[in-house]
Amino acid sequence: MEIRKKLTYQFIAIVALILFLSSLAIYLSFSRSRKEMFYDRLKNKTKLVAQMLIDIDEIDAELLKKIEKNNPLSLPNEKIVIFDYQNNQIYSSNVENTLSIPIEYLKKVRLQNEVRYIDKEYEVFGAFYTSQYDRIVVFAAATDIYGINRLKGLRLILLIVYVSSLLIVFVAGQVFAARALNPVTNIILQVNDIGIANINNRINEGNGTDELARLAKTFNRMLQRLELAFNIQKNFIANASHELRTPLTIISGQLEVVLMNSRTNSEYQNTITSVLDDIKNLNNLSNRLLLLAQTSSQMAEITFSPIRIDDTLWNARSEILKRKSEYSINISFSESIVDENKLVVMGNELLLKTAISNLIDNSCKYSGDNEVEIVIDAIGGSVKLVFMDKGIGIPLEDLKMIFEPFFRSKNTMGVRGHGIGLSLVDKIIMLHNGSIEVKSEVDKGSEFSVFLPIKG
Repeated sequence: MEIRKKLTYQFIAIVALILFLSSLAIYLSFSRSRKEMFYDRLKNKTKLVAQMLIDIDEIDAELLKKIEKNNPLSLPNEKIVIFDYQNNQIYSSNVENTLSIPIEYLKKVRLQNEVRYIDKEYEVFGAFYTSQYDRIVVFAAATDIYGINRLKGLRLILLIVYVSSLLIVFVAGQVFAARALNPVTNIILQVNDIGIANINNRINEGNGTDELARLAKTFNRMLQRLELAFNIQKNFIANASHELRTPLTIISGQLEVVLMNSRTNSEYQNTITSVLDDIKNLNNLSNRLLLLAQTSSQMAEITFSPIRIDDTLWNARSEILKRKSEYSINISFSESIVDENKLVVMGNELLLKTAISNLIDNSCKYSGDNEVEIVIDAIGGSVKLVFMDKGIGIPLEDLKMIFEPFFRSKNTMGVRGHGIGLSLVDKIIMLHNGSIEVKSEVDKGSEFSVFLPIKG
């Protein structure tokens, strides 16, 4: 069922219930008031008759009958029945015997002084009156024709008002639901119009304060994330294709050239060595791309365990020096570290070693002396690794872009690289709930500070 219909039906149901309860309260209140007023009239009647019969000696049963017969204030279908102290009927206008008075009501009146009950169309009131010489029970009964007719009229009016109100509410509910859901319809239409070609479009946020505006803002934030992810994916594919195509083109070119003519063993060996170097470079690039894709995926299953960060640092240093012995990697500890537990972090050793290796390789590669100074420190609840070099530095305008995949600063074009390392470092550090800070000055060097939370 459509929300519009649900809102309309719920609105009608709520109003119908309110109207029904209100009408019922009015009807019951009027009915109770009518009954009380009519019984008050019957009570006054019994009191008047009793006073005439008891207090006025000249009035007897026959005279009372004549008085009541010509009384213009008599009630509709009025019946008066009087009993003495022995339950003998001493007066009755109930000639047709249409009113029955059970003996238990006589007893009840003498015990409670008065009684009320309904006998067919009659409403009956009985009262016990005493004087110095007499004790009588007077019953007055009548039909409240006017009150009941008014009650019927009220019931009809309430029914008409109830039905007409529901019809009005039904129409008003449809209009109200349509107007209330119109912004939702507009949002749906705007979302349906957004595709890959115009993913930069955004939804109108209206007044910016109500719930629908917050929904539109949520959609816009989602679209912004999708646009960012789409652009990153598009750029990643384009750059990855370019980076992969370049070494493949070099390899195929070298092989084609060497096959054009007969070569000496030395020339074949040089070509094979060059191709092998390019293949290693291609393999390294592929591994980095796969690792970057893994760390960028929110669905990646990465296990974490307690790791001594200094052990990981020494292992990374050892592996790098095996490949590039010309590098100078100096590691020192801050004097503030007196507890070795402050060197333990929760992490993935392979990923952390990859991030550290990339930072060491970058620092040495872009330094004229191929040297990096690494300081291990503990600050608050984090272990801090500082990588300092005296290399070419990073221009100020490029600092905000260095962690983007495939971005390379303009002053690094003469050095071999792919622009993946720092992006990979940033992803790995974020996976470990850490942070990275950079300070750099052109021709003076760079300083990368990595903060990782200590295992609690």
